[in-house]
Amino acid sequence: MKNSLALFALVGASIMWGLGWLPLKALNQMGIEGIPLTFIAYGAITIVLLPLLIAQRASWRGEGRWLLLIALLGGYANLAFTTAMVYGEVIRVMVLFYLLPVWGVLGGFIFLKEKIDRARGIAVVIALAGAVLVLGGFNAFNGKLSWSDGLALSAGLTFAANNLVFRARQAAPVQSKVAAMLIGCFVIATVLVAMQVQAWPETSTTNFIYVALFGLGFILLATTGTQYGVTHMEAGRASIIIILELITAVISAMLIAGETMSTLEWMGGAMILSAAIIEARRSE
Repeated sequence: MKNSLALFALVGASIMWGLGWLPLKALNQMGIEGIPLTFIAYGAITIVLLPLLIAQRASWRGEGRWLLLIALLGGYANLAFTTAMVYGEVIRVMVLFYLLPVWGVLGGFIFLKEKIDRARGIAVVIALAGAVLVLGGFNAFNGKLSWSDGLALSAGLTFAANNLVFRARQAAPVQSKVAAMLIGCFVIATVLVAMQVQAWPETSTTNFIYVALFGLGFILLATTGTQYGVTHMEAGRASIIIILELITAVISAMLIAGETMSTLEWMGGAMILSAAIIEARRSE
């Protein structure tokens, strides 16, 4: 029963994340820019999760500095990914973010002393080559990286680093680590709002409520589903199911937003997807 529930939760959460660009772009069209949007959505989440984090303080006492690191890495990853998705092309953002397995393998080798076997080495090479194709082949080296491309890449890199800390610090409860990550996103967004990096939206109270509901009803629900699924399922199987997020985003962006991919981008995306599958199956 628990395995079936975990499967359902992870499949549902992955599909939700793959469709997350729809509400993000809809809210942006209401005149709410990426950083204020993140501030409001994750602020609503913080109101819910901060009491939980405080209530569990006895369980994570001594792990405080690591929770701060998770808040910084995971918080930035969420903010960067959200902003890239609001302004960038959905397919490019998702494909570049899915270099995450590459950063996870390299980070595991550097910081956790995990071995890179032949399958992992092949996956890294394939994924990096795929990224070059997505970014325009040899033109990728001519400085033609857009700022949304850069945000997507940095989001994947920092989220992989966040996952490494998650894995390394087993003493802290999973709920506390998730709470720290989401609250960290709110704190970073708060700093950027205070610095007036983007103008505060002049819109109705109703639209602000929509953003808060997006945070509580979408982000928090999808995050809970993902964490429940990966906690109660074999790592390899969970990693393969999570790839539904990428597939859902690509298909929905093509059908709904009319986005297209060049031949090079198709080839690169297929290579990155293949690398993710290789790494996932290696973990079985």
